[in-house]
Amino acid sequence: MLQALIGPVANLAGSWLQGKADKNAASAELKLTEAKAKAQILLSKETSVADWERIMAEGAKSSWKDEWFVIVLSIPLVLAFVPGAEGWVDRGFEQLSKAPDWYFYSLGIAISASFGVRGAQALFKRK
Repeated sequence: MLQALIGPVANLAGSWLQGKADKNAASAELKLTEAKAKAQILLSKETSVADWERIMAEGAKSSWKDEWFVIVLSIPLVLAFVPGAEGWVDRGFEQLSKAPDWYFYSLGIAISASFGVRGAQALFKRK
């Protein structure tokens, strides 16, 4: 009689343990699948950024836009050291202080686009 009772109880316990193991395996597989999906999204994002930067670098090879911004931004720096030109620099910045905010935002965007967004981010992080 005891033997007849032990068999079904053992089967029931074995089924319960197998169900628990299956549930844990499914949970682990779900976590692995989620991690793989997140890794793929990050890889895709980084690839897109790298592709965009490569395209922008290719386009900049024949462009004077970057050099133009460097020259224009360097003019006040150079003139500040030229005797007699300091007043021009002061008056220029005085006039620029009256410019509307949208002008500086637009200028900042244009310069960031010219030198690259990453370059601009690095510049602003230094402050």
